[in-house]
Formats: sequence, structure tokens, C-alpha cells
Amino acid sequence: MPDARAITRLLDELLWSLRRAGFVISTAQAIDCARAAKAVGLSSAETLRDALAAVIVDRATERPRFERTFDAFFFGGHTPRGDIWQRLAAAGFAENELDELRTQLEALAASSGGEHPLRSLLDGGAELDRLLQLTSVKRSLDALHNPLQAGFFAYRIEQSLGVPRARTALGALRARLRDAFGERGDLLADALKAELDRTADEVRTHVRSVVAQRAEQEQRPASSLAGTPFLRLSPEEVDEVRRAVRRFADRLRGGERLKRRHARRGRIDPHRTLRRALRTGGVPFEPVRKKRRRDKPRLVLLCDVSDSVRAAACFMLEFVATTHDLFERTRSFVFVSDLAETTELFQRESIDVALARAYSGQVVSLASNSNYGRALRTFEARYLHDVDRRTTVVILGDGRTNFHEAAPEVLGRIRQRARALIWLSPEPRGAWSMGDSAMGRYEPECTQVLEVRSARELEEAARLLVRLR
Repeated sequence: MPDARAITRLLDELLWSLRRAGFVISTAQAIDCARAAKAVGLSSAETLRDALAAVIVDRATERPRFERTFDAFFFGGHTPRGDIWQRLAAAGFAENELDELRTQLEALAASSGGEHPLRSLLDGGAELDRLLQLTSVKRSLDALHNPLQAGFFAYRIEQSLGVPRARTALGALRARLRDAFGERGDLLADALKAELDRTADEVRTHVRSVVAQRAEQEQRPASSLAGTPFLRLSPEEVDEVRRAVRRFADRLRGGERLKRRHARRGRIDPHRTLRRALRTGGVPFEPVRKKRRRDKPRLVLLCDVSDSVRAAACFMLEFVATTHDLFERTRSFVFVSDLAETTELFQRESIDVALARAYSGQVVSLASNSNYGRALRTFEARYLHDVDRRTTVVILGDGRTNFHEAAPEVLGRIRQRARALIWLSPEPRGAWSMGDSAMGRYEPECTQVLEVRSARELEEAARLLVRLR
């Protein structure tokens, strides 16, 4: 009969492989996968694949990716690592040698005040996959786009996972094992070093796979422009994305008109309907409907129009100008160092003309470097009194201050008065702490900070704004 622990370990590694492929698998789903595997058995790979797909795959479009990941795990040369103690026992080490190693690892963990990275890194497999899914690791990889950077980012992740610390600890552990078992202690330490080297290789493989996935996304055809970063769009692709933004705005407006019609009619109120039916012997001749009040939110948009964020700001301004009827009142501002209101400009002129003037230097000077502190203080002094609890304030910018004053406390005062303060950043989160970026100080002052680097992410941000009512 198969070892239950080995089967659980194998299934755990498979689920983490699926997570790395982009599937979201909760603990409850993992338990259901174990039950499904127990029900169908392991004799048929196709049956097991279908059973797990029934638990994990939510959409038909995800099935091919699931099958590729499943087949690569079982038939693509992947060797499940299993438990570290099983691997060492299979390599010929005696039980007393393994007991001594356990004792030494426990002493190492106790001396470090908790779990030592050497233990978790030696496990590898699913445990390594779990470590690679940590938020800190994901953030480190956000700024990785060039294949030439893979080595540097792999080094950074090894540092964050504690690989150098584990190697140092292994050196001290080797001496203690040699004292206990002589040459056999050296052999055991060599086996541990091989396990640690294998883990480091898997980290580098993970980084290379991230690079490959992003390169594949950036090379998709024009029909997949929704996920292409704004800065990589050609002039022809910019026009296509602008048309897509307008189509999306039209869909939102159509959906809002439908909601208004339903709101005017109202839903049936069963309690009031039954009370009124008492006058007719309990027969509900006259349904009573609920009247839902739908207050339109107010929107204030501040767009950085400097060169570094111009593409994202252009699409955002166009979206706001197109969907002004979704909000009771929309006010737009642009800034670089100075800040100026463009509300009347977009109301008076066509979108193309208004955008051309906003980016020609006729509204604010484009010759200066971005000065977020000055722009925020100007908005606070002139317009903060117009912000109330029905107002959603949206700021689009990369938060790069050119080492001027950042003034994050102004955001806190804006947030206190507003319904919500949303920041849209065209830079990846991994770049927020580099150079002159103040995003690390701005984020705690905001209700929410979103990355908006492509049309798809802009669409998600726009849906959030419309829901804030």
C-alpha cells in the first residue's frame, strides 16, 4: 500500500506547481483535491487529472494551462523531492546519523529564536514553492523585465530567503557532524550541501521562468494589447488602445443606464406587499416596491503629465472625460510642478483637442521636473474645501519627486475629508523604493494604491471607481 505521507507530499508539490502557474488554490480546495485523489486513486493519470481539474479549474479557458502544468509535473522530467529524511535515508544514512542531524537542526533553530532558513531550504519542493510565493519575493520580482537582470534578482531572492545564512550555518554544522561521525559526518554534510545547491538552482530557474513569462506576454499579438504596458505601445497600438478605452467607457455608461431604469422601477418589498394584502384577504394585488436611492459620487482627478507617466495619464484623462455622466460632478487637474484645473477644457473642447492642449504646455509648464509636494500643497490650499464625504480623489502618478519635498501628510488630510483616496501608479511596486520614489511614504496615506501599467489594469481601476458609490 502506498505511503500516505509520500502521497500527501506529492500532491502538495503538485498544488504548489499549479499555484506557480497562476492558479489560486485555497486550503479548502487543497483538502478537496486530497479527497478527490483518494476517491479516484493514482492508477490512472487521466482520471486523476480530471478529478483535480473539477476542483481547481473555474473557467474553460484555464483547462489547457492546467493540463500543461499537470503533464509537466508528472511527465516532463519533474522529480518530486519528497521528505528530506526520506531522501537521506534512501542515500544510505543510518537512523542514528539522522537522529543526530535532527538534534543539531533543532538546536540551530532554538539558538536563532525560531525556524532557521537552513531547515526550510533543505526541504525544497512544496516548501520552496511556498517561500517563493511570499509577498516580499513577489515584490522583488515586480521590477524584473530584462533577461540580463535574472542573475541579480536571483541573488536578491536568495538573500531574502536566507540562502547565504543557511550556507554559513551548514559550515558550522559540518564540523559538529564530523566530530560525531568522522568521515560519515562529512558525507552527510556533503549531502546537505547538494540539497542546498539544488534549492538555489530552483530559485534561479524560478526567476528565469518569470522572465520568460513576461517576455511572452509582451510579445503577444495586437489582439492582446490589453495587457501590454503603455510604454511599449507603438503609435498605431496607442490608437487601438484608445478605441478600446472608449468602448469600455461606453459599456460602463450602458450598464449604468440599465441600473437607473431598474432603480426607478424598484424591487418588490415582500413585507410591505404582504401587509397591504391584508386588505384584500391576503391576495397581493398591489406589489409594493422598494425605492433605492442611487447617489452619484463626485470625482476629482489629479494627473501627473510629465514625460515618465504621460501615456497612462492620457488614457485616464480620456476615460474620465468620456464617462463624466457616471458621476455627479467630475473635476480634473494636471500637474508637473505647477497644478492647474482642466475641467472646463474637457467640457468645452473635444477629447483630442483637450488632450493636445494639456500635453502641449498650454495648461502647465512641462519644462520643470515633477514636484509632488508643491502640487499637493497647491491643491490643498485652493481646492481642499470642495472635497467632502461624497468625493473620491484619484491621483495618477509615479510618485517620483526628483528629490523635492514629498509632503505625504497632505494626502492624509485629503483622505480625512474624502470618501476615498485612490492612487494609480504606472510603475511596478518593486520600483517604489528605488531612487527618488516617494510611493513608500504615499501608500500608507491612501485608501488604496493600484498599479496601472496597461489597459487591462486601467479597466480594473475604472471599475473600482464606478463601484465606489
